Amino acid sequence: MQHGIRLIVGLGNPGAEYEHTRHNAGAWFVSELARLSHTALKLETKFHGLHGIARADGHEYHLLIPTTYMNRSGLSVKSLSNFYKIPHQAILVAHDELDLSVGDIRLKYEGGAGGHNGLIDVISHLNTKQFYRLRIGIGRPNHSVEVSDYVLKPPRKEERIGIDQALEKAYKILPLLLSGQYQRVMNQLHASD
Repeated sequence: MQHGIRLIVGLGNPGAEYEHTRHNAGAWFVSELARLSHTALKLETKFHGLHGIARADGHEYHLLIPTTYMNRSGLSVKSLSNFYKIPHQAILVAHDELDLSVGDIRLKYEGGAGGHNGLIDVISHLNTKQFYRLRIGIGRPNHSVEVSDYVLKPPRKEERIGIDQALEKAYKILPLLLSGQYQRVMNQLHASD
């Protein structure tokens, strides 16, 4: 049976010093979804994160931003999905993606972690790769910059505009995600403008 998305997780690192860094692109997505849906995100210690329940188009869904550090994100995802009995096929994890250009955004099911510490931990805690990922392109640094330095720095102004435009596309396809119309989501997100 085709599940619609019931849990949207935004990966990031907690704290003001990380809030505007590229690595927090997933958390930006969920923060904005919460704002657009007038959903308060409250700190829930049992879920190790900020959590809220939103409603749209007759669907109820959970928003979660782990407050663990990135490499322990899976603890938060597992705690909430177990508590609400959300199947892993109904989980969408939004994260920054080095292998996509700034402004690109893709939906993917399954697959590896591509070296992303947040995804590595989610896969490890859920004990499966079978969940959806919203891959938010942040581009790759030039060779002189270490990846860890790059993801932990804020994007340049024009990059942030590109990322925000990509996220804008993702907000528009939320109804399709909630109703499980993944092929239509991919067609819309992956079509070049």
